[in-house]
Amino acid sequence: MEHPSLDHFMKTQRDVLQKGPIALIFVEDDVEVATTLRHHLQSGFRSVLALMPDAFDLPTDVEPRVERISFDCGPRGAVIEAVNKVIAAAPGTWLYYCYNAEYLFYPFCETRSVGEMLAFHTEERRDAMLTYVIDLYADDLVRCPNAVSLDRAFMDKSGYYAQSRKAPETGHPRERQLDFFGGVRWRYEEHIPKDSRKIDRIALFRAKPGLTLLPNHTFDDQEYNTYACPWHHNLTAAICSFRTAKALKRNPGSTYDIHSFKWHNSTPFEWHSRQLLDLGLMEPGQWF
Repeated sequence: MEHPSLDHFMKTQRDVLQKGPIALIFVEDDVEVATTLRHHLQSGFRSVLALMPDAFDLPTDVEPRVERISFDCGPRGAVIEAVNKVIAAAPGTWLYYCYNAEYLFYPFCETRSVGEMLAFHTEERRDAMLTYVIDLYADDLVRCPNAVSLDRAFMDKSGYYAQSRKAPETGHPRERQLDFFGGVRWRYEEHIPKDSRKIDRIALFRAKPGLTLLPNHTFDDQEYNTYACPWHHNLTAAICSFRTAKALKRNPGSTYDIHSFKWHNSTPFEWHSRQLLDLGLMEPGQWF
């Protein structure tokens, strides 16, 4: 179904927002839009919202299965504002957000739905889940000048690290919160704005009244920003993303400095949760 604006969708389809989990896919360009939507439909989201420009087309197999909403990601803060609008309209509903050419992976996602995972996470009294944005990139930038290739996707198998996250008002480390770094953003940090270098994103969360998503992909409720509860490790997930590599090759200030994203720690991406678990890039917690 098509909607002329997010406001129109929320006014006319309020019942959709009451049944989660819901995926919000923000489409910035026409790269891998259909595969992104198909991937999240197959993950088991009850509803998938495609917020995208009117100029882009959708394949006939995808179009009837998503809620297409006319949207422009370009204006600064537009995506954060849109997520906060949905939060306010859907209290109690599990939400997820990402961009096109990004793909959610979670432990055992090949055999279990995202709804099953979030049901377990809810039983552990958790209202949010940390996701790591893992950079993907094509191995050959001559064949794939936009750095995107599903068949020839590579990722960094090491080089990830964390630093304590300090509260600005006290300067003391926040409990159970870390800033995570690595991947293409770390290796080419001279081309990445300082505020955009982290790879952690609270992409899966349960909406509640008054909750606000901040521009740095964290929330105003500090418990939502924690990687685990106080008593044991919890589930985490990964968003495997071509977005950073794509932007670096599109940006005139960086494209000529990058002839290949591959280095000695590159490895083919296997499109399977087991690889991410083995590399320590997500955590199954107590879910087996």
